[in-house]
Amino acid sequence: MAALVIAEHDNQSLKAATLNAVAAALQCSPEVDVLVAGSSIDAVATAASQIAGVRKVIQVDAPSLADQLAEPLAAQILSIASAYSHVLAPATANGKNVLPRVAAKLDVAQLSDITKVIGTDTFERPIYAGNAIATVQSSDPVKVITVRTTGFDPVAATGGSAAIEKVTAIDSTGKSSFVGRELTKSDRPELTAAKIIVSGGRGLGSGEKYQEIITPLADKLGAALGASRAAVDAGYVPNDYQVGQTGKIVAPQLYVAVGISGAIQHLAGMKDSKVIVAINKDPEAPIFSVADYGLVADLNTAVPELTSLLG
Repeated sequence: MAALVIAEHDNQSLKAATLNAVAAALQCSPEVDVLVAGSSIDAVATAASQIAGVRKVIQVDAPSLADQLAEPLAAQILSIASAYSHVLAPATANGKNVLPRVAAKLDVAQLSDITKVIGTDTFERPIYAGNAIATVQSSDPVKVITVRTTGFDPVAATGGSAAIEKVTAIDSTGKSSFVGRELTKSDRPELTAAKIIVSGGRGLGSGEKYQEIITPLADKLGAALGASRAAVDAGYVPNDYQVGQTGKIVAPQLYVAVGISGAIQHLAGMKDSKVIVAINKDPEAPIFSVADYGLVADLNTAVPELTSLLG
C-alpha cells in the first residue's frame, strides 16, 4: 500500500522538512501521496505536486484548518488513513502535535523520531539522547511515524508532476480553539533549515558577550544563530535559539560551537552536522569528541580574530 506524508507549511509556502519526510516515505513505499491541509493553499499544493517521487497531492482547503490545530487536522488524516500503510510527518512541533492523536484514534503505536528505514515494518530511532539506537518493528496495520529530518536527505523539490485532488474537509468539533501566535521575525536563515549555524554557550558569560562575539561571526558567515540550553536558561538569548534534545535538531553543512562544553542533550541536537568546529578553552570538553576541527583557546580572543580574518 501507499504512504501518506503530512505536508508542513504556513498556508503560503511548503516547509523544507516535508522533503525529508517524503524521502523517508519513499523508503517505506514506492507510492507516496502528500496531504496539504490548510486555508487558501493553492500555492502550497502546487509546490507539493512538483516534489520528486510524489504520486498524488490531496488538497483540503478550509478555514478550520488555517491554524493547523491538532483536532481538525487529525480528523482529516483519519478520514483517509485506511487507504495507506504508512502515515508520516516531520518530527517538528506540528508533527508531534498531530500524529500522536492520529495514532491513538487508530489504536496503534506511534513510531517517533525515526532516523532510518530498514524495511516496511522496521525502523531505527535514537534513544537515551542519541547515545543508543533502537531498532523497532511494528505489526500495526497502519504505521504512524514522525521523521527526524536530519536522518534523511531531502528529495528534490522540483521534477515531479503529481496530480492534485481537491477533497472536502471533514467537519470537526474540536475542544481547542486558536487564540494567538507570537512569531519571532529575523532576517537570518531559519535555524532548522540553515546551512551554517554559529552557536554560543555558557562560556560566553553574558548576553552582551553573545551579541559582541557570536553575532559578528554569524554575520560574516551568513549563518543562523544558535545556543546551548545553558545559554538559554541563563537568559543570554531567546528559547527559539536552543539547539539540543529539548530544543531544535539541526544538521547544517557547518556548525560552529563557541564556549559550549558539549553536554549530552546538546550533542543530540547537532552531532549529525556535516562539519563541526569547536572553540573552547577546556581541552577536555566533550564537544571535542564530535568536532571535526577543535581549537583550544580563549573565545574572547580567538573568535574576534577569526571574524576579522574572514574579511
